[in-house]
Amino acid sequence: MHLLTGATGYIGGRLLRRYERNGSAVRCLCRSPEAPCWRVTPGTELVRGDLLQPASLGAAFSGVDTAFYLVHSMNSGREFQAEERTAASNFAMAARTAGVRRIVYLGGLGHGEELSPHMRSRAETGDILRSSGIAVVELQASIVIGSGSASFEMMRALVERLPVMITPRWVNTPAQPIAIEHVIEYLMAAARLPVNGNRTFEIGGADVTSYVGLMREYARQRNLRRWILRVPFLSLSLSSRWLTLITPVYAVIGRRLIASVRNPSFVRNREALDAFQICPMGITRAIERAMTNEDRDIAETRWSDARADSGVRTAPAHGLLINEQRVRVSVTPLRAFAPIQRIGGRTGWYFGNALWRIRGLMDLMIGGVGMRRGRPDPQIPFPGSTLDFWRVEAYEPGRRLRLFAEMKVPGRAWLEFFAEPDGASTVIRQVAQFEPRGLTGLLYWYLLMPIHELMFRGMLRRIAAAV
Repeated sequence: MHLLTGATGYIGGRLLRRYERNGSAVRCLCRSPEAPCWRVTPGTELVRGDLLQPASLGAAFSGVDTAFYLVHSMNSGREFQAEERTAASNFAMAARTAGVRRIVYLGGLGHGEELSPHMRSRAETGDILRSSGIAVVELQASIVIGSGSASFEMMRALVERLPVMITPRWVNTPAQPIAIEHVIEYLMAAARLPVNGNRTFEIGGADVTSYVGLMREYARQRNLRRWILRVPFLSLSLSSRWLTLITPVYAVIGRRLIASVRNPSFVRNREALDAFQICPMGITRAIERAMTNEDRDIAETRWSDARADSGVRTAPAHGLLINEQRVRVSVTPLRAFAPIQRIGGRTGWYFGNALWRIRGLMDLMIGGVGMRRGRPDPQIPFPGSTLDFWRVEAYEPGRRLRLFAEMKVPGRAWLEFFAEPDGASTVIRQVAQFEPRGLTGLLYWYLLMPIHELMFRGMLRRIAAAV
């Protein structure tokens, strides 16, 4: 039995689908099993557990031979390094207790004495896993090129939107990008590789290039003429803020991507080519395939699939601040719920879309997720999926949709819709709930109450009109 962590993330989700297509039995460790349940096959087992809570891990590791460690805290807060240490330690302890024979870990490839905090944390995670005494196969990857990857979406947005790009020095750092298809091939092969102890492999594609090299190749394939000018004065902070305006990647992700890309990430040790029967493609083919898949309405997985929060989220508390709106429509609940089901993404929010975009831009500028994540499926808001700067918590077709806010707010916020039959008509209820954090949270709610009243009332009126 294989145990997979990070199944709701970009890499883990792709690996899970590959195993499912092969008909292999996989067990997934999930904080919220209801989130990925809509996209797994019947042979996949979902077990509730949280790597930050060691007491919750026993059932997931029982009977496991190989465990994949594919989680990271890149999109969590300032304490992401402490979280990663705790998660890796708990994982290692649970694996050792259960008698797991092998751990497969995907780390980062980076050279130099001054590694970024993210790259240092990736290296430390590998050390913690090896301290378990279990055989660890660590794959260290450079930039991953694939539809939906943060690196590819950032590059694509820059090249598509800017005829002239003023770039910092880090775009010329040597790298050896690898296609997502081959990352998955390496992970699967690592689970089968005959090993007696720990092995570490550096993996990359066929070409050594740089981020600017990737941008130029993308522009060539799109027949775009672009001018790239390098300047020495763009700081890490300024670069990440600039990316939030141009690309789908929000500030905290952009900052850590840039900090990591500043370190050279080309393959020095070529043992992987001898140990695995894999011949990685070059950047021309990798970008070509990513472009083809990126244009699909529903991507297989995206970087934004991973949750922006960490740990177990408790239910809304008592004493919430509430704004409730109601409207009656002369149709069945199923028809009344149809526009609610499509809300967000390309459909928009039915009222004040410009104000929603401004709110998203403000969120981006303070390090939040903003509105650019969209929604992976334009028709069905599956639990656990993103919906602009919300996360779908609950979805009951034709009846109920509950969203949790992942934008920066001084507290916790939910937005919930109900379609309830009432004789020959349907009552649509829209309930906004806010759990304030301290005085700042109370001020936030009451100062914005007139705007919230306008937005929520207008939104429900337009939803009723769209039925």
